[in-house]
Amino acid sequence: MKLQTIKQNGQDAFVVVPIAEWDTLMARLEERDDIADAKAQLAKIQAGEETLPTEIVARLTSGEAPLKVWREYRGYTLRALAAEIGISSAAVSKIETGKSRPTVDTLGKLAAALGCDMEDLA
Repeated sequence: MKLQTIKQNGQDAFVVVPIAEWDTLMARLEERDDIADAKAQLAKIQAGEETLPTEIVARLTSGEAPLKVWREYRGYTLRALAAEIGISSAAVSKIETGKSRPTVDTLGKLAAALGCDMEDLA
């Protein structure tokens, strides 16, 4: 394929690429990025780091209450999680719905019970 170059100040500065070729290049670039992402995830798994299912990531990134997502992901009911950390299920519900803010101590207990970082629940 012969490409057209555009000069600027006497130097080749730009290349005009047919759309079909551009689309192919972009697809290859995206594929390369996907492979790099997959390798990074594999390295995390091999290092023993936890990875989250796509459904959980989607829920977290869609704005759903992180505490609720993590609680359900770990298989806790409101009552069971509350009992685990020593507060009422109503208190957990209020934290989940944003009607109440947990103390740092409570947030730490929630994170420990759910096996995540406190930042994951914020």
